[in-house]
Amino acid sequence: MTEHNAPSHAEPAQHRAPGLPEIDTAERGAKRDGAPQTLDKRLYVQLQVFSVDRGANVKSVSTALVERFVEAGVGSVIYEDVSDPRGLAVVTYSEDPAHFVERVRPLFDHERLAALAHRPEMTMTGRSYSNGHEQDLEDSLLRRPRRVMHEPSARWAVWYPLRRTGAFAKLDAHEQAMILREHAAIGMAYGAKDLAHDVRLACHGMDLSDNEFVVGLFGRELHPLSHCVQTMRKTRQTAEYIAKMGPFFIGHVLARTPEAPAP
Repeated sequence: MTEHNAPSHAEPAQHRAPGLPEIDTAERGAKRDGAPQTLDKRLYVQLQVFSVDRGANVKSVSTALVERFVEAGVGSVIYEDVSDPRGLAVVTYSEDPAHFVERVRPLFDHERLAALAHRPEMTMTGRSYSNGHEQDLEDSLLRRPRRVMHEPSARWAVWYPLRRTGAFAKLDAHEQAMILREHAAIGMAYGAKDLAHDVRLACHGMDLSDNEFVVGLFGRELHPLSHCVQTMRKTRQTAEYIAKMGPFFIGHVLARTPEAPAP
């Protein structure tokens, strides 16, 4: 860019960048008291999966893992991996993604957890997002995911990433809404019967395999979670516009550790 064409920092944004799209990163919900809800916050959630090395006692490592998170006051859900007889997994969350590096990562740097072999191909990281219809935007983005993951009766969880095809992005907004409404109605039906509850996360640019979303399903029993996934396969979104789903993590809750109160 030549000096003649360089924008002046004193000029308004619309004059500095003519013709560029306006970028708004805020989340938006339904109108409340006639005014739209907006919030520039979201909850980041991360699933890390491990396998205990042979020669180490799985129960001892499991106990040490729970104790580390309890002592640190880091909110988490710790799972036993149904697909791996030596497998464990930890879900952590925060409104600040630096939490995973600054508070969570140091917890694994301990001799009692040296036998944990990380499985990076199973890592899932995402952020809560709005669809524009939330009646209580702040609750939907920040508090509801915590409630669902920490529900005492929800002993089972199924986590998986997914990516839609480019063809879905090319559909007009009305057709996209119709397709998503069919999918959402099924999820709401399972939730209404307390069979399955979900946490939906966007993971664009945060996923090792270029997935777009991470979904967590939670419930008292495993079968309804599997049944929900099976039923969803018949929707237009899954049958026509899903390019990839999985890998799937199936966990049984070992422990839930509470968040320490903010200072």
